[in-house]
Amino acid sequence: MFRLASALSIRTLAAFAGLALCAPAFSQAARDESPRVVGIAFVGRMVADLDKSVTFYKALGFNQDPAADPAWRRDDVVERLYGVKGVQTRMAKMFINSNVSGQRFVVYLRELKGIKRKNLAGYTAWEPGASHFGLIVPNAALTWSQLKTDGMLRARSWGEQLIAPPGQTKGMLAYLTDPDGLDIELIDQRPAAPAENGRPARAALPPGVSHVGLVVLDSDKARAFYGDLLGGQLLQSDSPWLQGDFYDSAVGGHGNVLRFFNYSFAEAAAPNSRMNLELVEYQNRKKPVAPYRITDIGVGYVGFEVVGLDAMLARVTAAGAKAVGYGGIVTMKSGTREVMVRDPDVGGFVLLFEHPRK
Repeated sequence: MFRLASALSIRTLAAFAGLALCAPAFSQAARDESPRVVGIAFVGRMVADLDKSVTFYKALGFNQDPAADPAWRRDDVVERLYGVKGVQTRMAKMFINSNVSGQRFVVYLRELKGIKRKNLAGYTAWEPGASHFGLIVPNAALTWSQLKTDGMLRARSWGEQLIAPPGQTKGMLAYLTDPDGLDIELIDQRPAAPAENGRPARAALPPGVSHVGLVVLDSDKARAFYGDLLGGQLLQSDSPWLQGDFYDSAVGGHGNVLRFFNYSFAEAAAPNSRMNLELVEYQNRKKPVAPYRITDIGVGYVGFEVVGLDAMLARVTAAGAKAVGYGGIVTMKSGTREVMVRDPDVGGFVLLFEHPRK
């Protein structure tokens, strides 16, 4: 329900219709620079059973970083960052390539105990605050079949099938969820194709994480935060309302009317490459966002590397974002400083962090 978190996903649906924490190398700029986002760095997800989640993500092709100890422990930084006390936590750092840069893209999975947690797994793909990421795989049908055989397929799509784009017969994409209800858009790899018969040329879709996305309520408010404030570059100003079976079938809906805004950010691991943050607005699915916390099961967040963290925090809070936790910015043993905030629209969680200057 309430998660955070290439122009794919709903953007991918439109493209196909036309056919018919913390990761690597980062900027070390001084803190007195004007505050800015270096790039999208990772996605985080709060899970109920870390071992079960790790097994699922490995089945999707992710690797587990052995340097990240998954043992239970007390962590003062986590407690201050999340605003909790007396909890134990364990974490797995899962990675797979970005399909944009070919560099590692990280998904952090975290389990907590010693605190009361809501289980928010029963949300819909269009729930305000719901997040997802797109994953392109070499053979979507094979991945889908293997997940089903292993009892790990939690499909959202009509008939629990991959959906064929208009004019096609092969199932090529669909939403599924991880064990805690967090969405993943599974997409089949495709080669580049030249323009022919009035159809424009299309770029290749190599394997890897392609984008991250968030369902918003007020697109103007969300765009002001992620675009104007964090510096995302809007890819296309024309964002018409869309509807029809193709847009419903992949997410398992009926009667949805939606539009999307894709904002391009540099990748923190490869600043010359750009990844999309997709804001999805449903015209007919407006409802208040129920209270939820970063510690709840089924909550996601997105991590942005920044320079000028202190000034950036002041800027986003002045614009209506709410800081999470206590003590403000926290410092890790590595010297990296970080703070969690909630966006002014659906309360989506955003982790802002800054690496120490060498």
